[in-house]
Order: sequence, then C-alpha cells, then structure tokens
Amino acid sequence: MSEVVLKNLKQLAQALTVQFGDQCEVVIHDLDTKDIEKSIVYIENGHVSGRKVGDGPSQIVLDAFAKKDSDIPDDLAYLLRAQNGNVLKSSTVFIRDESDKIRYIFAMNFNITGLLPLSKSLASFVTSAKGDERSAEKLSGNVNHLLDELIQKSVELVGVPVKAMSKDDKIKAIQFLNDAGAFLITKSGDKVAKYFGISKYTLYSYVDINK
Repeated sequence: MSEVVLKNLKQLAQALTVQFGDQCEVVIHDLDTKDIEKSIVYIENGHVSGRKVGDGPSQIVLDAFAKKDSDIPDDLAYLLRAQNGNVLKSSTVFIRDESDKIRYIFAMNFNITGLLPLSKSLASFVTSAKGDERSAEKLSGNVNHLLDELIQKSVELVGVPVKAMSKDDKIKAIQFLNDAGAFLITKSGDKVAKYFGISKYTLYSYVDINK
C-alpha cells in the first residue's frame, strides 16, 4: 500500500509544480526509513531550498519522527528561510497509514523572496495563514546544521550561557533537545554531551528524568 501512496504523492508533486512553476518546491519525506539523515525520497524544484534526494530532515520532520504516533496537525502557510537565503511560504501535510501512523510528509514551499518588496500590496499572499507575519523559521536539509540550531535554541530557552548553567538548567536544555528529536540524529549524543560538559551517561540520565 505504501508504494501506491508514494506513487500518488509523486504524481501530485509533479502536478503542483507544473501548475505553480519553478518557484514551487515539493518535498516528500519517508518516515519509515532507518536512516533519518536521508529522509528526503523525492523532490521537485530542489533549487528553491537548495536540497536534494538523500538530504536530511527539517525541524518539523524531526518532530514527526519523535512523535509519529501522536496526533500531529498539518502546519499550513507558515514562513521559512532556506539555507540559500530564500524566504518560503510553506505547508506541511502528514500522510498516515492504515494504523494512523505518519508514514510520509508532503511539504510544499513557494519562494516568495521576490514578492517581499511588494508585501504590503500582497499581504494576504506573503503572510502566514494566521495573519501574524511571524518571522521566518530556518529550513535546513543538513542535520549537522539543524543540530547546531537546536542546541542554540536550548541555550536560549534556559537563558544563561553553558558555563553558568546549573544542573537543573542543563536538564531543562537537554530535555528540550530530546523533545525536539535531536537525539535521533547520528552521534548527536556525543556532540551534546561535549557541548554541555557532561558525560554521555549523565546526558541520558538527564533525558530520563521525570519519565
């Protein structure tokens, strides 16, 4: 059944990119892969974000890997900033199998960079669905860059530099990373432990606290 679903998703991706042109990127992630760092199995107009088949996940995809048995809602018409600098208006649709587990992620990214100077007159097109003109989140297909960004977010969450963190601060940061799916990335535990100045044993003991 999954082969049929993937075939249909590819057909839909081709139709959308023909309809909306070469500034419309469509990406399909396979969540059943054993190699999270190569989750992209199909992409149309990859030049929009600078990604290709075999590249890794975005933060939204990591969230789905970490919580794929949960009822994660689709995320529609939000803003992203790609590694190549393009600002994208994006929608992410979670495709579930017969048991209601997320099997694929179908993502559409439209490059609105050239439209931004006209944003006042085109506000309904270049703002998010909620109309809040929220800042564009970063989009990365490189899991090492993504891990660096997650570590930085964990530090910002705690609000103090690593050297000044207490044990509770580090626990809070590391549990944030765990919830964000950071430890699904290969060898991420080594990097995070080194960054926070703790052993891997201590790292995973912090992950298990409150479970």
